[in-house]
Amino acid sequence: MRVLVIENMAKTELGQVGMALREAKAEIDIRRAYLGEPVPETPEGYDALVVLGGEQSALDDDAYPYLSALATLMRAFGDSDRSVLGICLGSQVLARAYGGKNLLGAAREFGWCQVHVRGEGAVDPVLSSVGESFPIFQWHGDTFTLPDGAVHLAENAVTAHQAFRMGRAAYGTQFHFEADTHLVEDWNRTFPDTINRLDPTWLARYREHAARHGREADAAGLALARAWVATIGRHGGMIGHAGPMLEEIDG
Repeated sequence: MRVLVIENMAKTELGQVGMALREAKAEIDIRRAYLGEPVPETPEGYDALVVLGGEQSALDDDAYPYLSALATLMRAFGDSDRSVLGICLGSQVLARAYGGKNLLGAAREFGWCQVHVRGEGAVDPVLSSVGESFPIFQWHGDTFTLPDGAVHLAENAVTAHQAFRMGRAAYGTQFHFEADTHLVEDWNRTFPDTINRLDPTWLARYREHAARHGREADAAGLALARAWVATIGRHGGMIGHAGPMLEEIDG
């Protein structure tokens, strides 16, 4: 299978989604859009799309002009029955793509938080993998309204729209299920000033937080990643090398 990945910020890595893709022996084309690497105009040649998080908002077209085209591309993937995964910023762009309204600064969460699976999620191929409730890492200030036709999969008290699905397999998750404890620790080292502004106690109490939530959150994240990868079908017309960073990931 061939998967297009859009990075919107440095250090926004695939984490546990990458682990699940390695198990599936996926071929990955990474585009660092925030550095100006081109975003494909169509889904042709790919089986799935992953759009990762970032510090910008989903409406920050002036500073990041590619965002509008990215929204169009996400919808094209979803409408062609290809699997889509939008995480954090990616979920906000997916909501924008299907007509949802982006709500800037309306839902602030940071750290491991509990998320509850709704009835629709309990029978969903991806969200049903984690039971009724699970802790997962959060780092966001924005949220969105659900587009018409969206299936509302998960929620919590701070952010009503934690996960949703459009069509068969276009998923948006506001939470960072790709971020296992190793990736969270990397973010602690890379972004200490930003983290201190969000939660001045986080770094000092990190080991306590990780001991309480890390193992369960890692297990939930990997279960979600594997379940999403299982939705990926194969599409014809894959032609050679199509991007600046193409790698085959062997499990």
